[in-house]
Amino acid sequence: MNQFREVSTFFKKQYPLNKHGLEELFSLFELKKIDKNTILLKENDFEKELRFLNKGIIREYYSTSEREININFYTQPQFITDLSAFNGGIATKKNQQSLTKAEVLSIDKIKFEQLLEKYQCGKTIIESSFQKLLKHKELLEYNRITKTPEELYQELFIYKKHWLELIPQYHIASFLNISPETLSRIRKRIS
Repeated sequence: MNQFREVSTFFKKQYPLNKHGLEELFSLFELKKIDKNTILLKENDFEKELRFLNKGIIREYYSTSEREININFYTQPQFITDLSAFNGGIATKKNQQSLTKAEVLSIDKIKFEQLLEKYQCGKTIIESSFQKLLKHKELLEYNRITKTPEELYQELFIYKKHWLELIPQYHIASFLNISPETLSRIRKRIS
């Protein structure tokens, strides 16, 4: 049951389900141990499971023939599923890779949807998840358009300092859409 502590806390705070609903939900999760540098999601795949990061670090990125561009890092217990692809039944445009060894709890999409319908909580969970996702995407888009790489780095330093400590700098540079050398110059100016 220790493996469900993080996901249990998450659900109790974010989506209050009744006790029986939570117990049934946890019985459907499968614990997967992920090796470092494992691809969890690949562009053009369909999301067939709901994934919850229990431990570890996952990077999310877009890939072109020329380069990979990091768009997010998951470093704390939270859902890491591409919710747009999951809910819409469409192929994802994202990729995900473990940067460390990780533990992921996963549940089959069909079983999850059946559970949500059974306990009449599906609409609330999906709507709430999408509202959070849209809010996050809007903020990210706004920041990337209106702020300089140095301002974005300063925000990371304030709000996501753990990223700067845990994630290789070349991945941070990709997230900021700058070269590692530019990131190095920014870090020197700020410190």
